[in-house]
Amino acid sequence: MLDALAGEPNDATAQQIHARLHRQGAKIGLATVYRTLALLSEHAVIDSLMHRPGEVCYRLCGEEHHHHLVCSRCHRVVEVRDCTLGPWLADLGAEHGFTVSGHTVEVTGTCADCRAPAQGRRHASEPTVAVSAGRQSPTLRAGDGPGGRRLRGRR
Repeated sequence: MLDALAGEPNDATAQQIHARLHRQGAKIGLATVYRTLALLSEHAVIDSLMHRPGEVCYRLCGEEHHHHLVCSRCHRVVEVRDCTLGPWLADLGAEHGFTVSGHTVEVTGTCADCRAPAQGRRHASEPTVAVSAGRQSPTLRAGDGPGGRRLRGRR
């Protein structure tokens, strides 16, 4: 399963990973793939991303603390390692009587390649169906994630 994830340039859903394994001749059920990915995510071996409504995507990332920039059109994922949120979150937590033990940030947007078609160029991975942009909140509150989901702690 980790080899299948390592072969993904960005991230993949359990169904995509199952299909890849099946094409490689693996005799593994979809439920087993879901359970294994959940377990690997729970033990911080892989990262879970929530940028697709109703689906969890998985990614094999580096071990150091990082965040993700995710393109909402082509699903390109960029790991961002320069995190300066620690002091701000510690202050924010203290202000509300919390001791912050970790944080995860997933930022969605549109990458430069996907914005290019608006300028007359076509992106190779441009979807053939329309993608509607999600409503963005004017402010990001500590602990809020995409779609109002709570961010889980991880350092």
